[in-house]
Amino acid sequence: MEMIPLEPYKNREQVIAELKRCAMLAKVSMVVALLFVVLGVISDALDTVLVLHPTMWLLVAFIFGIAVIVAHMHVVAAKEVLGVEAENRKE
Repeated sequence: MEMIPLEPYKNREQVIAELKRCAMLAKVSMVVALLFVVLGVISDALDTVLVLHPTMWLLVAFIFGIAVIVAHMHVVAAKEVLGVEAENRKE
């Protein structure tokens, strides 16, 4: 399964499948980012090192937060294209 298709989409169902996959990626990345934030806070509260220092946990959470933004932007852009396509069909 490729992340970036090399050829244009053939039909609407293929686009919707791509939307679902990107939405799932966004949800998983958000849960992982929140888990890293919790680990950072717990590590700082206990004043101990849980594999990484608390600041590093928060930086890793920030990186996953950026991944969430990218996945959400892909979903929003695809929904916009689908909406414009639907409006053009009505006219």
